[in-house]
Amino acid sequence: MYINPLYQKIGDEFKLGRFLSVEIIQNLWSGYGELVRAKFSQKSIIIKHVKLPKLHQHPRGWNTDFSHQRKLKSFQVEVNWYKNFCKTIDENCRMPQGLKSYQTEDEFLIVMEDLASAGFPLTSSYAYKPHLKSCLNWLANFHAKYMNVKTDIIWKIGTYWHLDTRPEEFDLLEDEQLKQFAKPIDEMLKNTKYQTIVHGDAKLANFCFNQNGTSCAAVDFQYVGHGCGMKDIVYFMSSAIDPEVCEKNEEWILDTYFDLLEMALKHYQININIEDIEEEWRPLFSVAWADFQRFLKGWSPNHFKINDYSEELTSRALSYIKFIKNI
Repeated sequence: MYINPLYQKIGDEFKLGRFLSVEIIQNLWSGYGELVRAKFSQKSIIIKHVKLPKLHQHPRGWNTDFSHQRKLKSFQVEVNWYKNFCKTIDENCRMPQGLKSYQTEDEFLIVMEDLASAGFPLTSSYAYKPHLKSCLNWLANFHAKYMNVKTDIIWKIGTYWHLDTRPEEFDLLEDEQLKQFAKPIDEMLKNTKYQTIVHGDAKLANFCFNQNGTSCAAVDFQYVGHGCGMKDIVYFMSSAIDPEVCEKNEEWILDTYFDLLEMALKHYQININIEDIEEEWRPLFSVAWADFQRFLKGWSPNHFKINDYSEELTSRALSYIKFIKNI
């Protein structure tokens, strides 16, 4: 295996001792590099090593300059996030501490703390109640901390499926009613009074847990940006709960999240009223799901996340928009 000479340089800079080995944790989407654990005699670190390909083939066939530029921006956003928001540790919404970033014409290297060494060694492909609650607690604290915070160094609108960044998928969308309402859905979500910073890719796989699943940390901040917190809740729920039991769990998910958000606001933003946020955001749960459904139906029409529950939520969202806008 080729070992980037920067790895030992990084180890020397942070006095990590002798370089021992490198372990590939996962390859990045569409062949854009890899996430590795570099082990040194003193401790291990995580390096997100982005190598920009000259030619690339997307697993689902996308191969356009537009999608390439979107990915480039996402890597720059993540560099900005680790440089500016991850220097200190917040145990309420734990994320890897950013250590260093390197950037050349065709490479990004983001050096960060190894969460496995910080008490979060596990990931999970199935979410039991402790996993669900710990992730909802992380999201509630993250949203409370950054409620009404604005910055121009992340995505103006967070999430990887945002309408403006997905013209190819929109063009291929065959659901005419959803296509007709795509812009009203987008406008409703981005014009809420209460905006926060959303993780933007808050799937179960992007959370690392302690041994019993009662506490977690989040990774992967390529699509962090401004938006309504329901977008994170929708995406997390779609990744962590089987479609056939989503309806059964919906009320518990929302009640738990808003209870945790109330506690988090008392810690971070005591002057913001949880009742006002919940009154605005809770009805937008279905609208945020319809927004994600719009992307999925254009990107992968046979995806398992397009199901009876997602269709019912989308129908609920369209009825709500028609009522609000008197259409």
